[in-house]
This record gives sequence, C-alpha cells and structure tokens, in this order.
Amino acid sequence: MKSFIDVVKEVRVSNAQRTNGMISIIIVTYNADAHLQACLNSIFNQKYADIEIIIIDGKSTDDTVKIIKENQHHIAYWESEKDSGVYDAMNKGILNISGKWVYFMGADDVLLPGFSDMVMELTNPSGIYYGNVIAQGTKKLGELTKYQFAKFGPYHQAIIYPVTVFDKYKFNTGYKISADFALTLRLCSDKAFHFVYKDYALADFNPTGLSANQLDIQFQKDKAGLIFDNFGLKTWMRYKIHKLKNRQNPRA
Repeated sequence: MKSFIDVVKEVRVSNAQRTNGMISIIIVTYNADAHLQACLNSIFNQKYADIEIIIIDGKSTDDTVKIIKENQHHIAYWESEKDSGVYDAMNKGILNISGKWVYFMGADDVLLPGFSDMVMELTNPSGIYYGNVIAQGTKKLGELTKYQFAKFGPYHQAIIYPVTVFDKYKFNTGYKISADFALTLRLCSDKAFHFVYKDYALADFNPTGLSANQLDIQFQKDKAGLIFDNFGLKTWMRYKIHKLKNRQNPRA
C-alpha cells in the first residue's frame, strides 16, 4: 500500500508533466538497426510520460524500418524516404510535431534519467534550456560563457527548445554537419529567446558520428561572419585572434 508521501510525490510529478507540456523527440535514422532499439528503450523508460516520438528515416537498407514498425504503437509519426542529409530530415521532423518542447537525438544516443528531471524544470516558453551530455564516460560541457557559445556552443543533444523556435527558424541545409551550431549562434542574438542552463546530464552521446569524422567546410568559412553578426565586434575579434593562434587546426 502506498504511503501518503508517495501519493503526494506522484501527484506532484503528474502536475509537473501536465504543466510543462508534451516534448517532441525527433530521431533521424539511416541504417541504424544496431542502435535504434536501445535508443527507443531509453525513451520508453523515462519517468516523464508526456513524450511523443518522431522518426525520420533516410530510406534505410538494413532492419531500421523493421524496428520502427515493431515499435510503431509508441511512435507518433514516422516516415522512410530519401532526404538531403540530417538537417533536411530534422526539418521534416519539425513539420510533424505537436509538442510544446522539442529535442533532437541520434539513433546511437541514449537518454539518461536526467532528461526527465530537466524536462520537469521547463517553465519559461522563451527559454532555450541546455544541460550536459555524457561522452566517453565524461560529463560535458557545463554552463557556458558568452564567448564559449560563440566558439563551440552546447552539444545539440544537451538542448531542449521551445517549439516557438521552429515557428521562426529551420535548420540551414547548406551546412551539412554544423547547422545546429549555426542556429545556436543565431538564437544568441534573438531577443525573443534566451538560454537557460540546468545541471543535468540528458544523454549518453556517441562522439564518433558524422561531426567527429568530417568538417563542415562551408560553416567554417562562414563562422567568423556569423559570430560578428550575432555577437558583435568584441567577440569576433577575440575569435579571430584565437583562429590566428590555432591556424593549423581547421576545427578551432
């Protein structure tokens, strides 16, 4: 028999879920059968219940679609068709969400209990909430300064967006690897939004994906200009000095 305290706790959790609203999780997949079920299980196991799952698959040739069909009673929307890259797929996912909040994850990422803890603290509809990820056993990155936002920004799997961000913006598909970072830079100067840090680890992040193995050449060409446009002269000058000191490192 449940104690009075346990009942009160359950009511508080239920109220928090109703107050904070549905969160839409968008998963982009391509030939992800080795990881997708573990990813989905980590969502199913969350204590925050008001979650919808959107899967945009790039017409996988392995058993990814089979896994999606086996779990489709838990999935709000899915499709499998050719796309123009991960951000094209994310933009497709955005068109099919009904949540108040939006979160993106890869099929090889796993949600942690801290995800639900953080969702329960989403209270400001103009707040873009970010926390941490676990990468190779290490918690990253902590609360960022203004310059750190300009230089590298939070991990995408550490960010929960209010849906109103995507009423106004989409990912720039001209950037094949860093469109999420480009969006972060733009949002830093948009007075309609502000970033809020919460010290939770949201996901166990796989650091060996596309961004670890390839360089977004177009983004690197544009990055200094994006920093100037969204952070101003002082931050731009600091970044340019950093680039000069690290000119042998194209990722700097």
